[in-house]
Amino acid sequence: MDQPSMRELVDAVREFLETKAMPELKGHTAFHARVAANALAIVSRELEQGPKSGEEEKARLRGLLAKDGTLDELNRELCKRIRSGKFTMDTPGLVEHLEKTTRDKVAIDQPGYSGLKQNA
Repeated sequence: MDQPSMRELVDAVREFLETKAMPELKGHTAFHARVAANALAIVSRELEQGPKSGEEEKARLRGLLAKDGTLDELNRELCKRIRSGKFTMDTPGLVEHLEKTTRDKVAIDQPGYSGLKQNA
């Protein structure tokens, strides 16, 4: 491939911010550079982990709901069933699905979160 991937581009900009720009910055500007670098790290993890976790979430939802659809459609159906009372915490597979989905999303957003290590 003759062009860098989106992840490579995001990682290059994040690395520049962290290694070149941030050491030169002070005060509020340094804070905003750290925020930008953290946001790019989240984007990088989403690009790396997001597709797999999304497919796994979709597969769990298909089994739980016994129907097919897009991830968005399946999540809306899950919410509808929970709101209506058709699904409760006693519904087989629901708690496991919610826990796994939450862990996957936190792993992308805050991989250093101590709760991830405790429940891994």
